[in-house]
Amino acid sequence: MSERIESTLFLVGVNHTTAPIDVRERLAIPVSRLADATRTLVHQPGVREAMILSTCNRVELLTVYDGVDTPTFLRFLHDYLNLAPAAVEPHLYQFREREAVRHLFRVASSLDSMVVGEPQILGQVKESYTIAREVGAISSTESVRSVLDPLLQRAFSVAKKVRTETQIGSSTVSIASVAAELARKIFGSLSGKTILLVGAGKMSDLAARHLIQQGATTLLVSNRTEARAEKIADSLRTPTITTGVIPFAQLHEQSHRADIVITSTGSGQIFSAEQARTLLQRRRNKPVFFIDIAVPRDVAPEINKLEGCFVYDIDDLQQIAAQNQASRSREAEAAETIITEEVARYNARTTEASNVDAIRQLHQSAEALRQQELARTASRLASEPLSPAQQAAIEALTKSLTAKLIHSQLSNLREAPRSSDDIVKRDE
Repeated sequence: MSERIESTLFLVGVNHTTAPIDVRERLAIPVSRLADATRTLVHQPGVREAMILSTCNRVELLTVYDGVDTPTFLRFLHDYLNLAPAAVEPHLYQFREREAVRHLFRVASSLDSMVVGEPQILGQVKESYTIAREVGAISSTESVRSVLDPLLQRAFSVAKKVRTETQIGSSTVSIASVAAELARKIFGSLSGKTILLVGAGKMSDLAARHLIQQGATTLLVSNRTEARAEKIADSLRTPTITTGVIPFAQLHEQSHRADIVITSTGSGQIFSAEQARTLLQRRRNKPVFFIDIAVPRDVAPEINKLEGCFVYDIDDLQQIAAQNQASRSREAEAAETIITEEVARYNARTTEASNVDAIRQLHQSAEALRQQELARTASRLASEPLSPAQQAAIEALTKSLTAKLIHSQLSNLREAPRSSDDIVKRDE
């Protein structure tokens, strides 16, 4: 029999609407540290299951927790990231139970993204889920029923349904494409301009492809692992597209070749103000544009104060994304309707499943007490054992009494899922 544990679903975090980039970059947990961070979180007092979602626009902790309190989250941040609670607490949002389910469904469906409808977030949620499973932060044993595993599986299904049944993604743009659009607006045309991509992850690859669509014909790639930079450069090279690789050790010596520098490493500051001054001198004061789509930021913000240098970070990109919001509002409304229905359906099913366990346990407890009392009575009558007919009569009597005693409790449990006016028709 599975162990039934009373606990609370609790989600707490910050995102691009509640915290500025200087706060988010201090909270950001790179993928390389996500397993260790998740393992540390699930070992916090009272935490039964946990998952951490850390992207350029949000850091969220999803937990199944006994005795939920925000200080536990703040203690984790202080201990793991050495971050003072006072620096984070004003920017926090938190959701419990039904609202946590709704928030998770919206995040996975890209309704809570800076760019509504962008496709990357679902992959990031799945990656966080996989890591949490691998480190044992999401229960996979039969003895303890997992809350997060079925919840995340449902979130993935809901996200797929939103993308299938609406056009939320048809007119959307990713952060990478917003960066490319910004580059085109800066110069009017990207023809003849040289783009330098610093970082060879998925974001850089997406940015490069969008830049080519906007007219770029010369692309340079630099990355700490040079083989990855070469892979992107090779995949993008065509008879009309010239690509090249700059060894990371020579980045500052050769970055003056670029008109636009797009960074996405998230590994800390790569371009300082002094390095930018040197870059400008080598460009003979021709302007250079930095588009920093990394969190933590790769480009020092003070570079924007230098004449001839223009720096845009990920929060700046939100303004461009907002311009496309009107064309997506109708599809977003349709998606929100799906989310509302799916939250109701999920909560109805989990409540019913919980009640099935409660009904089973109530039956088992009542039967155990009945058997205990029958055994006690039999021992008292050992000198004068009952006849088979008497035994059958007592058996029937005790069963009838037990059924009547627990009838009202059973009725309440069976009717509980139907008492919510938010429940949609089953599977319609």
